[in-house]
Amino acid sequence: MSRTTRLLDLIQLLRRHRHPVSGAAIAEALGISLRTLYRDIATLQAQGAAIDGAPGLGYVLREGFVLPPLMFSAEELEAVVLGMRWVAQRADSRLAAAARDALAKIGAVLPQPLRAELEGSTLLVAAAGPQVAAAAAADAPAIDPAVQDAHTATVRQAIRQQHKLVIDYRDGQRRSTQRTVWPFALGYFDRAQVVVAWCELRADIRHFRCDRIAGVQPLAQRYPQRREALLKAWREREGIAPR
Repeated sequence: MSRTTRLLDLIQLLRRHRHPVSGAAIAEALGISLRTLYRDIATLQAQGAAIDGAPGLGYVLREGFVLPPLMFSAEELEAVVLGMRWVAQRADSRLAAAARDALAKIGAVLPQPLRAELEGSTLLVAAAGPQVAAAAAADAPAIDPAVQDAHTATVRQAIRQQHKLVIDYRDGQRRSTQRTVWPFALGYFDRAQVVVAWCELRADIRHFRCDRIAGVQPLAQRYPQRREALLKAWREREGIAPR
């Protein structure tokens, strides 16, 4: 866990409590030592966080503290982007415009590394290209939902890092193959989630439903093409306008 993530988790924990929480309870919840906790609290206080308390008395975050955008985690940004894109596509015109405006405002105040993460997000809502839509509509073998969630999280991480994956995939006839893929987008449909990836076996872009992925192994190797270039080529082939 990075220090930034740890500080974010500390702030979020304090925000969930209206009354002082003991240092020991906080340290146990975060999996850190008391010494590390005291050092982290001092750091946050020095940065303007209104944390009251002291060792032996407990700590509480005063009302009115606004978490700076710098503290967004990568997954929180993905959730924001995906949610705003869903509203922009599914809501009435005024609410859709508000979602786009809100996303722009968030991007304007983020530091450059996080702004790049936000602008480069390849989580898509119901992308309407014919091949990916067909993949989402087809029936799929049953995969345990908890297993599917774990696999999807691994796919999202690989997309962020632009790393290869080895997947055990079952097609519509339940035939199993092992593929090495370069995942670069993830489409969210009402019935399914579809990974868009370059498949080394087929030497072409393919679509893989998350509920047909029986196993996934992340590789440390980055794929040789840029994620943005793969996404552009896929959009052009599917006839999907850039967002």
